Amino acid sequence: MPDVDRARAWLLTVDGAPQSYVDLDEPTHLEFEYARRLGHVLDALARPGRPLDVLHLGGGALTLPRYVAATRPGSRQDVVEADRGLLRLVAEHLPMPDDAAVALHPADARTWLEAAPADSADVVIADVFGGSRIPAHLTTLAYARQAERVLRPDGVYLANLADAAPFAFLRSQLATFAAVFGELALIAEPGVLRGRRFGNAVLVAAHRPVDTAGLARLTAADAFPARVEHGAALREFIGAATPVPDEDAVPSPEPPGGAFGIG
Repeated sequence: MPDVDRARAWLLTVDGAPQSYVDLDEPTHLEFEYARRLGHVLDALARPGRPLDVLHLGGGALTLPRYVAATRPGSRQDVVEADRGLLRLVAEHLPMPDDAAVALHPADARTWLEAAPADSADVVIADVFGGSRIPAHLTTLAYARQAERVLRPDGVYLANLADAAPFAFLRSQLATFAAVFGELALIAEPGVLRGRRFGNAVLVAAHRPVDTAGLARLTAADAFPARVEHGAALREFIGAATPVPDEDAVPSPEPPGGAFGIG
């Protein structure tokens, strides 16, 4: 069950694992490393302050919707979250500012995506975990095609993924989205990419070039620096992995004990 602890800010945990961190006084503060990497991509997508239409698959404590509302006023955002109890908790304790155009939808992410209008979003952000694993139905080629359909031609898909060596899940996800999008990038800590530990990796997929040089500068300056892989290096990483059909889909791997625990 979700739990919220109050200090100067709010930390929301699910079954003892940190799920979201929100500072109500400073919505641009992104505590978790993967969230900062998503924020870097959002910052690089368009000129500073330009409003965007953003679809969030997975709501958490609305950390990224708050970030977008603060950095890009006037943005229109939809948040799809299957956990109705979590949505009620967040609405009661962590409401969005009154002037933020954020609509909350209690629904399954893929079901909602399949019914969403085509060419309706500048960005789709997937951060959906059932417990500590990404549900299987959000890992497939059919799902990737639905995300591409909802995005505008210059739109960008972002996903928070998690895996460890030998990276069967991560490679399959890259192969799946490479079959739909012309440009891919992957952002992760070097220790994760070298197979030293389980960790998060941010997938960036688009039909337009991704500013990988700019992203590399931003992520390298973080407290926990990350690497941006793209082009030939990413194709080599994918190797012989193939896109995932619905009938072969599996959830992301179970994290080892303590991988996402509170230290």
